Order: sequence, then C-alpha cells, then structure tokens
Amino acid sequence: MTPPRAQPSLRARAVRYLSQREHSPLELRRKLLRYCEEADEVDALLASLEQAGLLSSERFAQSLIHRRQQRYGNLRIAQELEAHGLPGDATAALRQSLKDSELARAHAAWSRKFPTLPQDAPERARQARFLTQRGFSSDTVRAVLRGETPEASD
Repeated sequence: MTPPRAQPSLRARAVRYLSQREHSPLELRRKLLRYCEEADEVDALLASLEQAGLLSSERFAQSLIHRRQQRYGNLRIAQELEAHGLPGDATAALRQSLKDSELARAHAAWSRKFPTLPQDAPERARQARFLTQRGFSSDTVRAVLRGETPEASD
C-alpha cells in the first residue's frame, strides 16, 4: 500500500495555477481560499506573488484582452475585466487601444458570420443582434451594417 501523498502548499498551488495561465488577483484568491481557513494567509501570499512579479493585474488584463479581442467588443471585454476585479481606471490605456480597433474587429467578426449586408429589416435586426451580443457598441454596429470598412474610416 502506498502512503498518502502530501498536499501541496498554498504557494505551490498558486504557482501551478499561474503556470497554466494568467489569473487576476481576485480569481486566484477565490481559488486558493478553498484550501485555506485563513483569508489573511491567502492575502499575504498574493502580496508576495505580486512582489515577486509572478502575479500581475496588468499582465492578466493584457492576456484577457488578447484572448477576447477577435471575437468580442469593448463592452463585453470591459465587463469581463470588471468581473475579475480590475476597475476601468487601472486598464484605461488598454481600453483605449481596443476602442481604436473596434470597427476593424467588428467588421472581421461580422464577415466571418455573414456573406453580405442585410437586404431587409429582419436580416438587419439579426445581424445587429449578433454584433450587439458580442459587446460591440451601437455606433460600431451601425457602421458595419452600413457597409463601412475599417480602411474607409481611417
């Protein structure tokens, strides 16, 4: 019979999570609290990980934006950042870069799904709903459905 395996330390768990992908401090805290009775211990560990450069809100925000920007609009991405505990002022520069490329990203998402511009009101509503559900602004949705291309708006 094999002896029971020792449980990994809290720090080892945190490093394992961070080695798989970037995590926000809030998300990592929530995951680690399952394995610890003391919230202060988790908070101290998160502070030491940030001090060591292993945990970074900025890197997490960049990672999330990079993963989501081809499919989703600014509103959806901003909502996800806030859900992870990253307020708007902390990610203002990243959000500005997203805003600058929103029409191009919306047009790319639209063109992957639809071959032509809408010919009637029901089709226009369907295409607008598609883009709106992905978090693109109403101005951007109108521009895409009017046939504006990113090159024409530059």
